[in-house]
Amino acid sequence: MMIRQAYISLTALLFLISLWMIFLWVPTEINQGIVQRILYVHVPFAWVSMVAIIAVAAASIMFLVTKNNRWDNFAQSFAEVGVAAAVVMLASGIVWAKPVWGIWWTGEAKLTTALILFLIYCAYLMFRSYFPPGTTRNRIAAVIALIGAIDSPIIYYAAQIWQQNHPQAVVGPLATQESSLSSEMVITLLTCVLSVTLLFIGTVWVQFKSNSIKELRYD
Repeated sequence: MMIRQAYISLTALLFLISLWMIFLWVPTEINQGIVQRILYVHVPFAWVSMVAIIAVAAASIMFLVTKNNRWDNFAQSFAEVGVAAAVVMLASGIVWAKPVWGIWWTGEAKLTTALILFLIYCAYLMFRSYFPPGTTRNRIAAVIALIGAIDSPIIYYAAQIWQQNHPQAVVGPLATQESSLSSEMVITLLTCVLSVTLLFIGTVWVQFKSNSIKELRYD
């Protein structure tokens, strides 16, 4: 109980700090203006949505190896939270694109592969909802997750490979060009990524507990 309360308190504190940094501390970007602040929402949720599908695939592999339904529940929980993150990623990206590019959607590679990720989540969750429960459903769902995980690195590298409107990665170990972000922007971005990641982990754990209770109820 104390660990859970401490985790919730830490996550809430980081979110408050992130909001303060976004709206009061970090400087306004010169070229894009205030709309650039969407970066601090868009990137963290994009990160979480891509990590989540990898986690779904990893949990699915563990299920296929161990036949333990606990791993299948984890896979489902990661997908349920991941699809929500994907919605925020797409929505924030669309809102950001309109004033910067003059159009809501360009259909370029990075945007298209991000949309595909959302559709993969939907396909995975819809399959689990409509296919009869059991080992067969869980195995097929695991295969869907493994195929879907391939999309995550494609999303990351899409801007580097096709070099369209979407900027290339400028922060992280795989960045291919020098960052144009100031130190304050980088610190703010990393703080937001950390707070959203903590929220993601906590929400997945809540979903896992809920799914475990539902499984016991149906057995």
